[in-house]
Parts: sequence; structure tokens; C-alpha cells
Amino acid sequence: MYRFFVAAVMPMLLWAPSAAGWAEQVSREQIKGLDEQVQEIKSDALGIAADLNRLEEKLLYPSNSQLAVFVSLAPGTKFRLDAVEIRVDGKPVAHHLYTLKELEALQRGGVQRIYTGNVRSGEHTLEVHVLGKSALGGEVRNSASFKVTKDVAPRLVGITLAAPGAAGPSISLKDW
Repeated sequence: MYRFFVAAVMPMLLWAPSAAGWAEQVSREQIKGLDEQVQEIKSDALGIAADLNRLEEKLLYPSNSQLAVFVSLAPGTKFRLDAVEIRVDGKPVAHHLYTLKELEALQRGGVQRIYTGNVRSGEHTLEVHVLGKSALGGEVRNSASFKVTKDVAPRLVGITLAAPGAAGPSISLKDW
């Protein structure tokens, strides 16, 4: 009986640890393969989302009626920008309250797209209202109005804000 035990059971006992190691190795390989597939799917999903965003923008804002307004600060501007409101033909189209990080980005030369919308061809009035604090802590309220002519092509305009009393206007408009 002892010989039977040694001959039959001992090989199974010796084989069991290697089988467990093999199963562990297979499951690690499967998990690694699944992780790679998940990463591929994530990458595909992000690509599809970006494509959908571009398509949505083309559908919502066709180039023949698109007006985009960008905001930037003049170099060396020393006032704290709190809010900007944009009106087109007297209708409010954009209002933005600035966080500290957004203000720092603008002060480092960043540009913010504050509005993208559809307008018909022709002449439009673009009003810009600015709220902030001066370097000395006083309240800054400034407004400017500009005439913008929209033709068939997309119209991109940049609004540059400067501190009151700086050389030049505190709100200026330029084509991009």
C-alpha cells in the first residue's frame, strides 16, 4: 500500500505547485492582455469624442455664419480682471467670471475663446464690459463698443484688455 501511495499520490503532490504557478502565469498574461485592450478602447473612445466635438462645432457654427471672440490681456497689465461680458447687437452672448488660475494664464500671454456663435452677414455691434480691480485696489468698470462686419468667411476677433490709464485704449479690438 505504501508503494501505491508513493507511486500514485506523490507525483500529484509534486505537480500541484507547478500547476498553480502555471495558472497564476496564465491569469497574469490574461490580465495584461485585458489591460491593453481596455487602454485601446479608451484611446478609441477619446478619439471618437474629439471627432464628435469637431463635427458638432461644424454643425452648430457653420463657417459662413461663425463669429468667434477671444480675450487677452495687454503685456504688463497690472489689474485684476474679475469678469467680462460680451454683447452682440445688444443681446448678452457671453459672461465669464475669472478664477485666479485663468487670470494668471491671461497675464502670461494666454488667450481665451469667450464666445463662438452664429450671426448673419452684415454689420453688427459688439459691446465689451469689463469688471476688475486696479493695482491700488480701486474698482475698474470699463466698456467699449465696436462695429464688426461679418461676411461669408468665419470672423475671428480679439479683444485686448489693458489697465485703465495705460498707454492706448483700455479695450481694443483686432481681427485675427
